[in-house]
Formats: sequence, C-alpha cells, structure tokens
Amino acid sequence: MDVHDLFRRLGAGAKFDTRRFSADAARFQIGKRKYDFDSSEVLQGLDFFGNKKSVPGVCGASQTHQKPQNEEKREESLTERKREQSKKKRKMMTSEITSQEEGATIQWISSVEAKIEDKKVQRERKLTSGKLEHLRKEKINFLRNKHKIHVQGTDLPDPIATFQQLDQEYKINSRLLQNILDAGFQMPTPIQMQAIPVMLHNACNIPSSVCFEIPSLLKIQKISRIHRELIKISEGTGFRIHMIHKAAVAAKKFGPKSSKKFDILVTTPNRLIYLLKQDPPGIDLTSVEWLVVDESDKLFEDGKTGFRDQLASIFLACTSHKVRRAMFSATFAYDVEQWCKLNLDNVISVSIGARNSAVETVEQELLFVGSETGKLLAMRELVKKGFNPPVLVFVQSIERAKELFHELIYEGINVDVIHAERTQQQRDNTVHSFRAGRIWVLICTALLARGIDFKGVNLVINYDFPTSSVEYIHRIGRTGRAGNKGKAITFFTEDDKPLLRSVANVIQQAGCPVPEYIKGFQKLLSKQKKKMIKKPLERESISTTPKCFLEKAKDKRKKVTGQNSKKKVALEDKS
Repeated sequence: MDVHDLFRRLGAGAKFDTRRFSADAARFQIGKRKYDFDSSEVLQGLDFFGNKKSVPGVCGASQTHQKPQNEEKREESLTERKREQSKKKRKMMTSEITSQEEGATIQWISSVEAKIEDKKVQRERKLTSGKLEHLRKEKINFLRNKHKIHVQGTDLPDPIATFQQLDQEYKINSRLLQNILDAGFQMPTPIQMQAIPVMLHNACNIPSSVCFEIPSLLKIQKISRIHRELIKISEGTGFRIHMIHKAAVAAKKFGPKSSKKFDILVTTPNRLIYLLKQDPPGIDLTSVEWLVVDESDKLFEDGKTGFRDQLASIFLACTSHKVRRAMFSATFAYDVEQWCKLNLDNVISVSIGARNSAVETVEQELLFVGSETGKLLAMRELVKKGFNPPVLVFVQSIERAKELFHELIYEGINVDVIHAERTQQQRDNTVHSFRAGRIWVLICTALLARGIDFKGVNLVINYDFPTSSVEYIHRIGRTGRAGNKGKAITFFTEDDKPLLRSVANVIQQAGCPVPEYIKGFQKLLSKQKKKMIKKPLERESISTTPKCFLEKAKDKRKKVTGQNSKKKVALEDKS
C-alpha cells in the first residue's frame, strides 16, 4: 500500500477542498489517479462499530474473480446510502482502521465524546483519592485504638508506628535517628507515637519526648538520667548539652550570653529560680523555644512539695514569641489540665489508656497483712518463696526506708536503700549497681523514685500503702515498661482502709481481681483525700526486735550520749 492509498483510506468520507488546496490535491493525485477499485469499496470495508472486514484489493487481500456488473451497481447504490448515514454518525462514534501491513490502530473521537471521557477519568480519580483518604484514616484509627491513644485538639498530626517515619515525614537529623535506634529505642512507645508528631508538627527543629533537633530546651526534674540520655542520643550531632549541678557555680558560667553557650539545658525549678533572681540575672531565657516540664502533676501541687510559683516565674522569663510548652506526667492531673486551658492557646492533649489508670502489662495484687509486723513477715515469705529480681520496694518515709533496710540485710539477699539523706555520689553508685544486677532489692520512697528510670524492674512491692491512687500509679509504673510484663504487690492493714477504695478501682480497671468486700467501702471526700496526702498515717517502726529490747537500747544510747556530753563540758572547763 503506497502513500496515496493510505491517504485515500484515512480521508474516506471527508470532503477535500481541491480549489483551496490545489497543490496538495495535485501532489496526492486527488480526482486524477485511477484505482483498481471503487472508492465505495473502501467505505464498505470500513466498519465504524469496530468489526473487521476484508476489503477487496486492500491490505494484501487478493481478488480471485470479478463480480457481475449489475451486482456491482446494486452494491454501489447500497454503498451510497451507507455513506450518507455514515456522515451523520461519524461525529458521535469511534472508528478503527487496522492495517495488517502496518500493524497500527488509529482511533477518531469526537469533541463531545472526549469531554465525556475526561469527566469519567476525573470522576474515577476523585473516587480513588477518596478511597485512599478513607484507608489512611482507617489505618490511623486502628493504630490509635490498638495502643489506646486518645487525642484532643485541632490540627492533629498522624501518629507514627516506627522511628523511621520521622525521617520520611519530618526530615530529622539522620545521625540523631541512628543514635535513637542504637540506644535501644527500636519501636516508639504509645505516648511517643503521638507526642513526637504533635511536637514536630508545624515547627522547625523541634524535639520529641526523647529529644530531637532543637535550638533550646529546658527540662525539669530527673536531671541526671535525662542528661545521660541526651548525651547518648545527641552524639555526633553537635548539640551542646549542659546540666546545672550547683546554681552558685552556674551563676559564674552563665549570664546574659548563656543562650549562646548551650543548646539544651537540664535543671530543676529551684536552681533555675536562683539564677533568675541574681542581679543581673545569672541566666537568659529570652531565646528559649521549648520549655518541657516533666512530672508536671507533682510540680503543680500546692504546698511544700509543689513548684507552682517557681514555674510561673520560669514561664514569664521565657519571653520569645516562638516558645512552645510541653508537659509530661504519668497521671492526668486536673490542676495541670485547668492551668493549661486557662494559660495556653491551641492546647493538644495526648493520653494513653483511661484517665489515671494503670497499664495492663502489670499484674496487680492486694495482700492483707493485718499489722506492721505482718508486713515484715509477708516480705520474708516472698524472699523465702523466691522472686525474680530486680525488685523495687516503696515505703512511706526515709526513716522507714532505713528501718526496713536493717531488717532485710540479714536475709541473705543483696539489698540497698536510696533516699534524700544519702549523697549524690552514693545514690548514683546505688542506682548503677541496681542496673548492673549487683543489687536485687532496692528500698526507696515514692518521691525519689519519680526521678529514677529503671527499664527492667520485674516486681514492685508497696510495703507502705500509697496515699492516693495517683501515687499508686506512679509507683507501679516503674515496672511493666516498654511493653514488658511486670507485677505489683501492695500490702494493706486495717489502718489503710480509708485509702483502699480509690486504689482498688485502679486495679479493677486494669482487669485485675479485687476482693468483693473492698468494693463496698465508702469513698473519701476530696478534703479527706488532701488531708491524707499532706499528713500520712503514723505507723509503728519496722522491727522484729521486742519493744523491751528496743527501749533498753534507746536508754543505753541516751546514757552514752549524756556521758559524752559531760566529758566534753569537763574538757572545755579545763581548757
């Protein structure tokens, strides 16, 4: 098939203006060239409905004989009628011309049909994007429901399932991400899944609860552990991290240019207030972009153990328009929530599980021991049966921690005690030995335990009953961390009856058994709860030594002390 034949067939049914395009007409010999077949035969061989027909003399088909002349005339008349009909239908139909020699297909589409086709494609694309968005929301909801993540607020970012997503979504420092993985943080915890994206969302160079790229950060409480983790995670990134040990020493190092000396500052409220009250101020917080408050429920409490006034001063000192605030706590305190709503804009709340509830990875048990003596017997029975260290034991006061230590040290177990009266070096050595497995049982108070993070605690024993459900949650939260299983045993006596109901509710919500008679105890009023927290129960000393022997020992100590004082006075008189 030559060029002229192809032009004829492609233009079949179309009118060619030979006068206007005379040069092209002459070139393709329109109206002049004689073909060995009638043009009507071409149209007869074209099926505009997609059927393929053989055309005599076309596409390599051979003719074996010639049709009678009258039959050809009838076919010509029929072809003429078909040609007229084809002209009317051509605008609304698609015709296909297939060349066996060229192996190509040419499709003609009218403008009306093209518009219909475009709308159809757009509709399909719209449905596809809608389905993708629906699938994305289903995936997010599944992740939040699986890990019991509850979020409140506006403009909420999607949670992450892996730390690698931080690189994809927020382009964090690659070395920082590798340090996180190398530090053992293979998968984010439920709170990290949502809290990290919230802090990174719509902000540049912002940290997570672990610490990411940031210009300035103020972290409150747990300073030694936090400082250690920050150094480990930021290795090789160039971040300048500093911890304030002594405010008086820091006052000489800091001053107006302190913001240019450090990127991350770890300290406590009191030390920071001391620096701010210097004349001139010993530290400059005007460029702080992130203020992170840990253990916020405790810090916002009223009274001696609270730091509400100090935090107010710190907040006022952070005057940058870029400053953002984050507050973390194991429990959701109403005081903190109300303060945030009144003083902060666009608050986003992230919580895991039911409000003020214990994690389900901890097996919880209430054990009635009758009296203070019964506690010590129960403790020795646990040691006798055997346990899986490390074990944390919580007591009510420093004095009781010392007493319990002196009783257990003779039980043949590696036991130690940590409290505020020990030096910082002694506490650090004790914590290091506990982590290394050299100490099996560590006795401590609830307040001090908030500042220590132990990842592998298998058992928590509440030797003294906690003063509130919030304190109970913090205590047993030392075990069952990062998805690991843990156990918590709580001793109680008749004196602890007023406090039982609130703690029992927490245990029951976690799916652990609670004695039926405890469920019927009357709830404490809020005033009674506050009173119990401020003034805990007075308990008998922890000792198995008979009282008569204790009194004799006490009298002996007094006599010795008196004799020593008399000798001291006598020596002074002689001098």
